Amino acid sequence: MTATKTTEATGGAARPAVPPGTPTRATEARRRRLTAAAFLLPALVLLGALVLHPIGYSLYRSFFDRSGDAFVGAGNYREILHDDTIRTALKNTAVWVVLAPTTATALGLIFAVLTERVRWGTAFKLLVFMPMAISMLAAGIIFRLVYDHDPDRGVANAVWVGVHDTFAESSAFPKARPGRDSPLSPADGGAYVTAGPVRAGVPALLPLVGIAPEALPPGTRPAKAAAAEPGKVTGTAWQDFTRGGGGTTNTVDPTESALAGLRIEALKDGRVVDSTTARADGTFTLSAKADGARLRLPASNFREAYAGVEWLGPSLVTPAVIGAYVWMWAGFAMVLIGAGLAALPRELLEAARVDGASEWQVFRRITVPLLGPVLAVVLVTLVINVMKVFDLVFVIAPGAVQDDANVLALQLYRTSFGTDADPGLGSAIAVLLLVLVVPVMAYNIRRIRREARR
Repeated sequence: MTATKTTEATGGAARPAVPPGTPTRATEARRRRLTAAAFLLPALVLLGALVLHPIGYSLYRSFFDRSGDAFVGAGNYREILHDDTIRTALKNTAVWVVLAPTTATALGLIFAVLTERVRWGTAFKLLVFMPMAISMLAAGIIFRLVYDHDPDRGVANAVWVGVHDTFAESSAFPKARPGRDSPLSPADGGAYVTAGPVRAGVPALLPLVGIAPEALPPGTRPAKAAAAEPGKVTGTAWQDFTRGGGGTTNTVDPTESALAGLRIEALKDGRVVDSTTARADGTFTLSAKADGARLRLPASNFREAYAGVEWLGPSLVTPAVIGAYVWMWAGFAMVLIGAGLAALPRELLEAARVDGASEWQVFRRITVPLLGPVLAVVLVTLVINVMKVFDLVFVIAPGAVQDDANVLALQLYRTSFGTDADPGLGSAIAVLLLVLVVPVMAYNIRRIRREARR
């Protein structure tokens, strides 16, 4: 009778009796939660000790003065807005966030697409990714040498000067000038002219000083006094300096060096009527048209040697350091994008090509949209990484231009631990950096959740 009632109460289906002591569903769920919490507890303790506590203490400390005794409220945050050095750091951080991740991602995309089609693509990827194995400190030291202003040491300027000198060769006599009682006098634009006209049959003298003997061109020979030639203007261009002393001023002495290759022009009424260059022994010859003209040594003879670009100067130091960062992280972007590229459905790409799409159209309208999630991962990762960049700027930028290359992470270090340390202001900068990173992190978490729901 009882079993019949129980069956009727449950809708006609008999349920098996539950053995005594069997845990209920709620008890089982609670046990699972406790087990998960037990496994997570060590990680949560470490997270609290290493992340949450420092964040909370930095927020608390940012409301106090340098000593930590006086409460200043938002004073440190107002100081951030009014301090020129910190504002420069903010501006440079914005430049970093815009340029560095986009450049590294774009290069990674190009490398990944191009290397997919070549036989030696794996070797190229290995070379591009190799900088990731180098620490930021080591990379900073490398690029500090690469950007050295001396072309004999810095690779960047060595290449730049080589290209420049291919199209605009520098003079061999950049420091040359007339000496005491010289027949030459300065003219407009850095040139030198003779004090009076020259005559055919009377050798002209063009003495110069100020050139270090070791700076003379290779193969320089001793100067020779020019012989007179009827109907022609002759002369000698030489360095009027005898090593060790001695010699006669404005006279070609046997041990004095010729200025081979020096350009000489003959001027009449402001026009060049004839020109020539000095021979290996310093002598030169002009035609009869130069008779009665004044001789000019054009400024091109004395143009300073091109010294290259001041990569680590105030105007270029930030792009130069960003270049070093891109060199390191373009390989990271290439590897992730290459993995995404390998997972693309090839039938879509082939179908587009069959329909007549060019390779550029396939890349722009199919490859890039399908790689959108991977590109977003790379871009967001690099943005977060760039926000805390410190060591590259600290090592590459010379002390004289560190204020011009300053970023928030470096300013945080300098303010908190520098010679005039202010932990309160440093904590405020740390909180500002956290606030700037949070939106990027929130976007990244939202994107991950959206993809997980697909």
